[in-house]
Amino acid sequence: MPIGHTSAQMALRDPDIRLMLRVRDDDSAAFGELVERFQHRLVGVMHHLVGNADEAEDLAQEVFLRVYRNRKKYTPKAKLSTWLFTIANNLALNALRDRKRRQVVPLEVSESGAVGSRPTDAPAATRDAPPAHQLQQQELAVVIRRALDGLNERQRVAIVLNKFEDMNYTDIAEVMGLTSKGVKSLLSRARAKLREALQGYIYMDAEPPPDPAAGGDEAE
Repeated sequence: MPIGHTSAQMALRDPDIRLMLRVRDDDSAAFGELVERFQHRLVGVMHHLVGNADEAEDLAQEVFLRVYRNRKKYTPKAKLSTWLFTIANNLALNALRDRKRRQVVPLEVSESGAVGSRPTDAPAATRDAPPAHQLQQQELAVVIRRALDGLNERQRVAIVLNKFEDMNYTDIAEVMGLTSKGVKSLLSRARAKLREALQGYIYMDAEPPPDPAAGGDEAE
């Protein structure tokens, strides 16, 4: 099937792709709308991956810069969010590797709240809470941040995309350049590590039913 027909069909089903096609066609308002639609999500994911709020903001902006610079080359092949988070994943991993090479201090402790909350979400939930409750939330945030830091890079990416972006194995596989079975294996090991690290602090839900696309376990 011609690429033009495929793009048109995908655009009909996905409003995000329609928006990106407007960006590609130099619609002056479309890029601003794209940033508004995805900025909060990208900053949130970046914050969980790199552990630094300012760096997360900078990396999210770099995602949008790369999208704009490459807009003329855009051809819909998957969900727009998958494409954006593929760029985000590569930038975050590069930032973490650069940090290791520079041997700077460990990831800062996030005060954004429990797992699943984005950096700007927690204050609204805890603003009116008693001081003791706020202290407990901050202590829990420290424990969770350390638990995430205890994962290797790929495990952390898989957990963040699965838990915070609700991505399935197939979409995570596309973002990370793995197979669905490889993602399933990564998530299984990551959940086991988190359960061990968080034992006694929070209840970890059981693993969800297997993704039909994932098949059996595969070590990656």
